[in-house]
Amino acid sequence: MKIAVAGKGGVGKTFVAACLALSLARQGYTTIAIDADPTPNLALSLGIPLQDLNSILPVSENKALIDSKTGTGYPGVYAMNFSVDDIVKNFSLSTPAGVNLLVMGTVKSMGAGCTCAANSVIRTLLRHLVMERDEAVILDMEAGLEHLGRGTAEGVDHMLVVSDANAKSLDTARIIATIAKDSGIPHIMLVGNKIENNSERTSLKRFAKEHGLFLAGYVPFDPAIVQAGIAGDSVLALTRCPAVRAITRIGKSMIQETPPRKSQDTILKKREKI
Repeated sequence: MKIAVAGKGGVGKTFVAACLALSLARQGYTTIAIDADPTPNLALSLGIPLQDLNSILPVSENKALIDSKTGTGYPGVYAMNFSVDDIVKNFSLSTPAGVNLLVMGTVKSMGAGCTCAANSVIRTLLRHLVMERDEAVILDMEAGLEHLGRGTAEGVDHMLVVSDANAKSLDTARIIATIAKDSGIPHIMLVGNKIENNSERTSLKRFAKEHGLFLAGYVPFDPAIVQAGIAGDSVLALTRCPAVRAITRIGKSMIQETPPRKSQDTILKKREKI
C-alpha cells in the first residue's frame, strides 16, 4: 500500500497522513512515513517530542550523506547511479506510533533533467521506497507533486487529496488532482476534512462530481484535534476521537479495494512494450 497525501496548507493533510500511518502500523503493516513537506511536522504528529524536533536532520540537508552518494571528486560532477536502501535503514526514525519516519526536507525541483545532488538522492530514494520496498508507505506531500516524477508516481497506489469546504482549498484540490492524473496515479480520492454540517458535505459532494473525483469520505470537525494541535499532542492521544476513527475507516476501505500490486518486472515489461 503506497499512499500520497496532498492538499492546501492548513486543511489537515499531515494529520490525515499521521492517522493513516498509525492505523496501518496497528494493523500489522511495517509502515514508513515520508515527510516531504517543505515545513515538516509529521514527526510531532507521530509522537516525537517537540524538544527533539530540532535534532532531526532532513535528508536534503545531510551534506555528508549527499556527498557519499553522489560525489565523484570532480566539482560540479555528480554520480547518478547509487543505492539508497541503507538510507532507509540508517536514517529513518522510530516513532512512538510504531511508524518509521523519514524527513526529506525542502527540494526545489524533481524534473528529469535536474543535476542537483540533493534532488537526485531524494528522487532516487522516493522511487526506491514506492517501487521496490514491501512496506506500507505514506507520503505527506506539499501542494504540488514535484517530488513525484512520472516513473515514481507509477508506484503510488492512491493519491488522497485533502480539502475542507473552503473554495480556495477546493481549487487547490482541483489542481492537485489534475497533476496526479497526468502523473499516472491510478486511484485519486478526495477526503473532506474538518466538515461541520450538511451544507459543507453537499459542497464537497458537488465538487467531487463536477471534477470526476471519488469522494472517499468525510472527517468531522473535532475540537479535540484543535486542542491537541495547541498542546503539541500526537495522534496517539486521539485514537478515540471521531475524526481519527473516520480516517481509519477510509484507510481500511482503501486496503480492501486495492488490487495486488504489480511487480517491478511487470512494470518494466509494460514500459518496454510502450
